[in-house]
Amino acid sequence: MIYDETVKLLQSQGKFYINLGLERIEAALHKLGNPQKNMEVIHIAGTNGKGSVASTLANILRCAGFNVGLYTSPHLVEYTERIRINNVEISKEDFAKYVSNVCELADNLTEFEILTAAAFKYFSDKKVDYVVLETGLGGRYDATNVCENTLAIITSISLDHTDRLGDTYEKIAYEKAGIIKENSTVITASYNKGFETIWHVAQEKNAKLICVDYEVEMEYTNAQNYAVIDGEKCEFPLLGLYQRQNLALVLEACRVLNISFDFIKKGLETTKWAARLEYKKEKNILIDGAHNPDSALELRKSLDFYFKNEKKIFIYSTIDTKDYKAIADILFAPDDEIYYLEFNHKNAVSFEQYRNDVPQRKLKRIENLEELLKRNELKVITGSLYMIGEIWTDGIQKSESETSDSDSERVTTEAKEILRE
Repeated sequence: MIYDETVKLLQSQGKFYINLGLERIEAALHKLGNPQKNMEVIHIAGTNGKGSVASTLANILRCAGFNVGLYTSPHLVEYTERIRINNVEISKEDFAKYVSNVCELADNLTEFEILTAAAFKYFSDKKVDYVVLETGLGGRYDATNVCENTLAIITSISLDHTDRLGDTYEKIAYEKAGIIKENSTVITASYNKGFETIWHVAQEKNAKLICVDYEVEMEYTNAQNYAVIDGEKCEFPLLGLYQRQNLALVLEACRVLNISFDFIKKGLETTKWAARLEYKKEKNILIDGAHNPDSALELRKSLDFYFKNEKKIFIYSTIDTKDYKAIADILFAPDDEIYYLEFNHKNAVSFEQYRNDVPQRKLKRIENLEELLKRNELKVITGSLYMIGEIWTDGIQKSESETSDSDSERVTTEAKEILRE
């Protein structure tokens, strides 16, 4: 089966078709020989920061000489981004082979379950030393939670997906803490929301809980970002004040895994994580997928820190499952220019709907994206990762029914070339 056909098969499952529970994927993995049982897994759950922690830690382990699998979600452009070994995406040929193999064995899996099962089998066949595994939604009933993890990391807890995970920090923390296994080790911050719940689950599982009570110092000098570790400055390309908390979790994980400082430093210097406060200096464009109130707050704080004196132009869009009214109150300052970009997604909020729901904001519809991107002011592209993926490159192929003339006018080839550079 070729890659494009595999993508169509996956999308037929429905992007937002979520059916939490482990029975289906456990049955599918049993037919595959239970590949998830033959690997060392570092399992990461949380609302914000999972991807940054996962990519940074995986890169450090790679620099330390290990063969490292990395499983993350969602993707920006291609599904192959989700499954990597040593920072190299799975080939489209292998992706098609492993996904189609899973689909042949089980026809009742969700898209995420198919991808997770395929990733486990791929990593097992490639005999990786470690798998750094990011949960998709929650933790307790997330498809990734079939592994016997070596180490669990729980990042920042926020109110997100409250319809499925609960409407309090404690309820959400309980779901995230579901990745903690009996007699395992778990790392989280003592200042994390819902910490007491995580502590209680760790006690019930007889797990060793490592409480991080510090943040890593960051410096930004001459447009270069540094993490200061034990008094030594290490280049770290990932902007964001929230990385101070993420790096503290990464450092504790490295201590548990006995990774030396030289490898930590080399890993930090070469870490990349697309569309998370990613700054394109030559074009003065910042891309960040802030999609809930807490991540919007962290983006605003980082903008005011790194780009305090610059006028900011926001290119924004959202889907209707997000609390975009609260995000607007947090993210936008009175003197910001806000442009709304409509994009292709069944849950995308239209310009008219957003303007009606957030009437206090001065909002403009984007008519010519490439001209907007050529302006000298700081352009902040944020909101939905689906929108970012669509305008960054050509993206996943759309059917004729999904693509309109107005879409091609809003997101032209020239605009995509500006973002690629």
